[in-house]
Amino acid sequence: MQFGIFTVGDVTADPTTGRVPTEAERIRDTVAIAKKAEEVGLDVFATGEHHNPPFTPSSPTTLLGYIAAQTQRIILSTSTTLITTNDPVKIAEDFSVLQHLCGGRVDVMLGRGNTGPVYPWFGQDIRAAIPLTVEHYGLLRRLWREKVVDWSGKYRTPLQGFTLAPQPLDGVAPFVWHGSIRTPEVAELAAYYGDGFFANHIFWPPSHTERMIGLYRQRFEHYGHGDADQAIVGLGGHIFMRSNSQDAVAEFRPYFDNAPVYGHGPSLEEFSAQTPLTVGSPQQVIDRTLGFREYAGDYQRQLFLVDHAGLPLKTVLEQLDLLGEHVIPVLRKEFAVGRPQHIPDAPTHAELVRAAGSNAAGASSVGVSDSAEEPQP
Repeated sequence: MQFGIFTVGDVTADPTTGRVPTEAERIRDTVAIAKKAEEVGLDVFATGEHHNPPFTPSSPTTLLGYIAAQTQRIILSTSTTLITTNDPVKIAEDFSVLQHLCGGRVDVMLGRGNTGPVYPWFGQDIRAAIPLTVEHYGLLRRLWREKVVDWSGKYRTPLQGFTLAPQPLDGVAPFVWHGSIRTPEVAELAAYYGDGFFANHIFWPPSHTERMIGLYRQRFEHYGHGDADQAIVGLGGHIFMRSNSQDAVAEFRPYFDNAPVYGHGPSLEEFSAQTPLTVGSPQQVIDRTLGFREYAGDYQRQLFLVDHAGLPLKTVLEQLDLLGEHVIPVLRKEFAVGRPQHIPDAPTHAELVRAAGSNAAGASSVGVSDSAEEPQP
């Protein structure tokens, strides 16, 4: 099982001091956080994509390429790459380059984005978000898998004799996660192709996440990729820790109360009771996270948000120390207990290369033939 962190890259005032970091500081701090994540033994670092203030990561592959040059082991991913407003050709090119730069330790999480004004900025209509997702992803898969692509669709100009350059490293595309909070069509798309499904798992109650993952698992099996419990699932989560739980709550409260996403709403206690947000001791984080398996099943990737809402860099790095020393070793051990042998691990580049070699005559063990009819929105 993989453990890591993801960032949304917000530039937010520290409510305890009033200080707002510059955009340059926030970007540099994000690099420091990624390097620290590798240092403490995490498996994955992921960055979001936003094109509007108060966020900075408008070019995730640029950021990840810079981080790749300063790390050796950690998997670099996104959380999210906007499949709706980005051109599939550019996504394919950017991630192929990133694959080559970092030796394959990259995957991608695709999502629609929930900021309405972004769509017209890139010439799209938010009312077409679902059909855009289906069409763009169908093209992206072909770009990564076919030497020459002839294609036509509704939402971009046709391609005639197009060849991607560079080709994916070792002839294998990055593994794809489809991220969603509330959209069953995204779970269906992930299931159809045998890709991973990542449930954000922050804003909604566990019962909602359970239904979304259950749908994905059911449809994964329906499309013939394996048993439902073999589907590739990832979960998000938001945590804040101190050795003493009362200290954690007292320190985090002003950040929660003023958070740009969910501040000025339910209290910290109400939100923690209704969603997976966990503020407390490392043991409380361990216990809460282990409980995710009760409704998500055996899953493959757990990412935590630790740098949101104006938390200073020093505090974020302290959170990573607590994760690496006290939380992740226990989670690795406990999640392995009772895990059936037929449950796959999260795909890596090396594993995908091996699978492609052993299944060269047919579909990949984590994919489906692109000759089938695409799912309809």
